[in-house]
Amino acid sequence: MSRTFSRLLRALSASVCVFAAQGQADAERPAVLDVLEAQGLHIVQEFEVGGGVRGFAAAAGQQPMAVYVTQDGAAIVGTRIGEDGVDLDEQQLQELVAKPMGERMWTKLETSAWVQDGDSKAARIIYTFSDPNCPYCNRFWQAARPWVEAGKVQLRHVMVGIIKEDSATKAAAILAAKDTSAALAENETNFSKGGITPAKSVSTAVRESLDANQLLMMELGFRGTPALVFHDESGAVQRYNGMPQGEDLTEVMGPR
Repeated sequence: MSRTFSRLLRALSASVCVFAAQGQADAERPAVLDVLEAQGLHIVQEFEVGGGVRGFAAAAGQQPMAVYVTQDGAAIVGTRIGEDGVDLDEQQLQELVAKPMGERMWTKLETSAWVQDGDSKAARIIYTFSDPNCPYCNRFWQAARPWVEAGKVQLRHVMVGIIKEDSATKAAAILAAKDTSAALAENETNFSKGGITPAKSVSTAVRESLDANQLLMMELGFRGTPALVFHDESGAVQRYNGMPQGEDLTEVMGPR
């Protein structure tokens, strides 16, 4: 991602203008959209705005955003606010960008190498990228016990090995175990004593699974563990980076 586009993202709240060269505006597809796409923005679909402005739903990584193209071919990237202070296009972006993007994210997680933690019939499923040596992953595991043990939540641990030198071999020991759920519980229960014994060797299949999990974690915009993905009360896919606490924990886990 270019430095120019990074600055564009940081300035969303104030809106950023990118100007097309004179005469480049195209009635079908504004030329300025090509400029933005070349810098990493993904244009999804046009939507109705009115007032002589064309609106385009877009995404930068996992972040939905709106692009407004004016009659002179300039693009404004930002938020359109009404007189009542409400974001006029939030619902459009949810339907056109966030919702389909979230469901694609969920499908990728379903096919990743994860470890079941909880009842398979639990009403709520939460994917969590977990490192066997991550103290915050262990805290989340402990905090989740009331929901998991009550059969209300199933955690699916997408194992990665990134924190310490033996993280990958510990994750491999869990993924290669005959009972992966029991191996995960062993690591978390004995976390203060060092957790599970690292695998002496790692098969090609397990190594590929760990590599794929780490790539998926980065693709979804996470840089640390735990990293959580879940459906909220409205059914929308949400992401949470880090150990949720207080009201955030209830939001992620749902009612007890």
